[in-house]
Amino acid sequence: MRISSIQAFPIKIPPPNDGSRSGSEQIEAYGDYTIAADAWTSIYSRNHETCLVRLETDNGLVGWGEGQAPVAPRATAAIVDDLCAPLVLGRDPFDVEYIWYRLYSAMRERGHITGFYVDALAAVDLALYDLLGKALNKPVYKLLGGSFRPDVQVYAGLGGTQPDAAVASAETLLDAGYRALKLHLRMPNPQILAVVEAVRQTASPEIELLVDVHGTRDVSQAIELGRGLEALGVRWLEAPCQPEDIRGQAEIARALAMQVATGEWLRTVWEWRDWIALRSFDVAMPDVARTGLSEGKRIAALCDSYNLPVAPHVGGGGILSVAATIHYSLAIPNFQIMEHSHEANAWKGSIARAYPTPQNGRFAGPRQPGLGVDIDEAEVARYTS
Repeated sequence: MRISSIQAFPIKIPPPNDGSRSGSEQIEAYGDYTIAADAWTSIYSRNHETCLVRLETDNGLVGWGEGQAPVAPRATAAIVDDLCAPLVLGRDPFDVEYIWYRLYSAMRERGHITGFYVDALAAVDLALYDLLGKALNKPVYKLLGGSFRPDVQVYAGLGGTQPDAAVASAETLLDAGYRALKLHLRMPNPQILAVVEAVRQTASPEIELLVDVHGTRDVSQAIELGRGLEALGVRWLEAPCQPEDIRGQAEIARALAMQVATGEWLRTVWEWRDWIALRSFDVAMPDVARTGLSEGKRIAALCDSYNLPVAPHVGGGGILSVAATIHYSLAIPNFQIMEHSHEANAWKGSIARAYPTPQNGRFAGPRQPGLGVDIDEAEVARYTS
């Protein structure tokens, strides 16, 4: 069995509503993309965007993967088409880890050791695992070594810059069965604490609260915020300062009793090892639609050797990213909790006839072969940009 075809699909799925982003920040827009004015924050798309990869073998088996691309998925697709395809076509798909390493080494001397290039490798890697699961009639977590747990707990994300709005969102998610909530907040510290305090008063003490500030604090601001969040019983502070500041995050992690979670931008063990050596976090957040499952397993093993838990990031990833993360979460010993976007799941699933959905804040272990997503190729074609 050999890989006979590889295709990349940069997809763009319009939102089920007008796509406007809530919040009090001044928003600048250009085309489908928006960014907060006068703030060091990320570019967002009004649509759900990502890059899918379809692999087919000479005996007709098909596997689907995803390289997370919440913006500019055509960049990832071009890498797959121009750089990955020549090294993948004709290969035995069971050489999955070799293929990832061969692709990685093809551009490392040129400095392409992270970013869009490695995202493209992740898409190929996930597609290979999906294909192999179908070839062996096994769910992917069985190929990764088996399951450490029967199901996967998730936390649901919510926004809201005002206490009343955040409480209303939290109540909806609690009614849906979630027992852990993550608040995405970028305002000044006093406003963040006011929002979290309102949600904590609504949620019973056994509900875990997590806070993500998306790298918007300096070190002293992050420590100040963390101490206020500790008094409110918050489990972790996520991405407190800029991604490049390894030592600053280490200082924050040492200063706080609560967990500091981070790492969605780190794609390889070579990047993770420096963060681990400095103990710059308490919870690792690799994203398998950026690392791939092959490298994701190596990252989890490295973290486990330092007694560090893993809480996989999903963020803007699509439905294949969600599915792959479920398998990953089942198959690593040091799993803590998985990210999930409750309101976006059906939106992301627009390209599939069947896909995983959580019940009472947990994903059951999949039984279907491969990743367990039944891709509708007509819908993929419809949304390919």
